[in-house]
Amino acid sequence: MNEEIKLEKIHDYLWEIPQKGGMRVPGRVYTNEKMLRDIRQDKSLEQVVNVAHLPGIQKYSIAMPDIHWGYGFPIGGIAAMNVEEGVISPGGVGYDINCGVRLMATNLTEEEVRPKLRDLVTELFSCVPCGVGVSGKIKLSNKDYKELIEKGAKWAIERGWGDREDLERIEDHGSFRGGDVDTISKKALERGKDAIGTLGSGNHFLEVDVVDQIYKPGVADAFGLFKDQVCVQIHCGSRGFGHQICTDYIDIMLSYMRKEGINLPDKQLACAHIKSEEGRDYLSAFAAAVNYAWANRQIIMAFARDAFYSVFRIGPRELGGHLVYDVSHNIAKFEEHKINGKTKKVCVHRKGATRAFPKNHPLIPEIYREVGQPVFIPGDMGRASFVLVGTEATLDETFGSCCHGAGRVLSRKKALKSGKGRNLFAELEGKGIIAMARGKRTVAEEMPEAYKEVEDVCDVVQNAGIAEKVARLRPIGVIKG
Repeated sequence: MNEEIKLEKIHDYLWEIPQKGGMRVPGRVYTNEKMLRDIRQDKSLEQVVNVAHLPGIQKYSIAMPDIHWGYGFPIGGIAAMNVEEGVISPGGVGYDINCGVRLMATNLTEEEVRPKLRDLVTELFSCVPCGVGVSGKIKLSNKDYKELIEKGAKWAIERGWGDREDLERIEDHGSFRGGDVDTISKKALERGKDAIGTLGSGNHFLEVDVVDQIYKPGVADAFGLFKDQVCVQIHCGSRGFGHQICTDYIDIMLSYMRKEGINLPDKQLACAHIKSEEGRDYLSAFAAAVNYAWANRQIIMAFARDAFYSVFRIGPRELGGHLVYDVSHNIAKFEEHKINGKTKKVCVHRKGATRAFPKNHPLIPEIYREVGQPVFIPGDMGRASFVLVGTEATLDETFGSCCHGAGRVLSRKKALKSGKGRNLFAELEGKGIIAMARGKRTVAEEMPEAYKEVEDVCDVVQNAGIAEKVARLRPIGVIKG
């Protein structure tokens, strides 16, 4: 429990943990009174404090309203490190490196899709391999594997899984420099070789949604969204490849910390200085996993397009199927931010958090430069998700960051207990949602009640001024592992 951690209210949607002991900076938590009670039920506030001990951390250890307990960093945690003296921490990125969400918008409406919805969900379930340990349809040669981890989404598009225009709608154009096979263990390479083009399990999903509310019509138009439109959300990452890279480098960095005499309150914050050999090697392996994840989501989107073509007997022109954006939410990025009035280059760790850059920012696509970057906050499979847009305040307050989802309120164990004896598939169908999954367990673990109300989370970020709601999406079809 976190009752002993003192919080000082800055305003109704922001609380500060004062700097004390070995903390190098204060902690900051974006939330409201209602959600704060739930946040105190796990050790995530303690993790905010622990992160504030990291060498080179700048301004604040930050937590978003979807905060919950994670490995080392809380999920929903953000920290920026000075690149000269600061560290890189795998726990501040997460095991599923470059887990993220992409949104594909179609030209179809709910009225057009609803009569064939079950057929569509069945076809999607057939087209997109999902579940724990499931192999994909794509078998990589060693040459392909090397090119994939160097090129990312571009590699997939060169092989026919998408259009070059898609690259304009992915962070960093879907390719991260520096991926090097020589920094990756044989075990990690083996785990990734047959998993490309697969969804995975847990909280990963492929979802068919309907735009049921527009809040900012001008921005929605720029994103290509309209009322009653059918869209597809894809949430997944770098699969076992990224997981193994994280595992390998946590061990390496624990040894580095012992060697360098770095003492932290939690060994899960294992880290190495950014400019050390260990730090550089991790960043190289990390870059490979980032590219793997972008290629993975690119291929899954191509599979989803194919499912629509097959079920509705239409082509690309009729479907539309354009990528709105792809946001990363388990990542570390080198960016420039103003700190104490001076522009500094920092490494921003976003663990269950996304970029939310405002209009005119040079790192967002030119097509969105006049309105701002799309931000996605998925909810649970039975309620809603939101599309937002970044604001100027994010640069001053959160290193240009926003939250990545609703955030768990029940552990998987508690969710399973709550779901015992219930037919969750029937409950979802009663709400007009067709769900398919490899097993009942995953659906129980991911039941709607396991998550915070996404409306509450979005209200916090909007009222705090770090993102503005553009549209709400209502699920009608869900694929789970």
